[in-house]
Amino acid sequence: MEVQHVVGLPHPRLRPFVTRYSGYRMRTEPGVHRGLPSGSLTLVVTLDGTVDLAGGRFAALCGGLHDEAVIISHDGFQHGVQCDLTPLGMRAFFGMPAGELSGVTVALDALEAPAAELRERLQGAATWTDRFALLDLLLGGLVRPVKQQVEVAWAWQRLAAGAGVGEIAAEVGWSRQHLSARFAAEYGLTPKVLSRVLRFERANRMLRGERRPTLTEVAAACGYTDQAHFNRDWRALCGATPTEWIATELPFVQGSEGGRGAELLP
Repeated sequence: MEVQHVVGLPHPRLRPFVTRYSGYRMRTEPGVHRGLPSGSLTLVVTLDGTVDLAGGRFAALCGGLHDEAVIISHDGFQHGVQCDLTPLGMRAFFGMPAGELSGVTVALDALEAPAAELRERLQGAATWTDRFALLDLLLGGLVRPVKQQVEVAWAWQRLAAGAGVGEIAAEVGWSRQHLSARFAAEYGLTPKVLSRVLRFERANRMLRGERRPTLTEVAAACGYTDQAHFNRDWRALCGATPTEWIATELPFVQGSEGGRGAELLP
């Protein structure tokens, strides 16, 4: 078995639009991998093979925010680069709100991006450092001026800080219904659903850390009312219980927080 992850930060001027690069190269038994819900959109460029989903096979793809796991089939060899995009990055790189990709995955060239050039140049790079530098160069060339409604941007920030939907609606002077509609149009998820996704992402990040806490500790730290609530929510968003996911996916998950590989962080 071979499992390699290398993580790097984009150039500072790109960080409002893409938060992290993850290089991966894995040889394992054939099987499936779950792409889990998070607060990031996913841009993947394979260096070998394709990403095989129920909706097609992709050499380069972009996936929107979602509230259930995306099932990826593989033949045992996975090799590529993943970019974690912010919703603002969708506007900056592709000129559209993240809501237009809600729950779906499309080929990167469908977004009028230079997918073939990006893949060819990444395949020709000798090291992960070189590949991440190429991503800085090529993604930087896509950046365009962006505008985003102030109230929905504020709502995202407040949700990430743990504020409730009613509290946020009062702060921006909107009804809860109007906030949910405008928020979903921009991001593809309602504030209530995104709040669940962000809490799930925090729990997942804790489990992928170097010091793996108990499930009870994770549930308490992330604000679940009890272990049963944690298990129900995890199953709904992941398609497996926390225990099942740890046993089948944690050793191989892309972009692991657990340090299974080098970090190219300045």
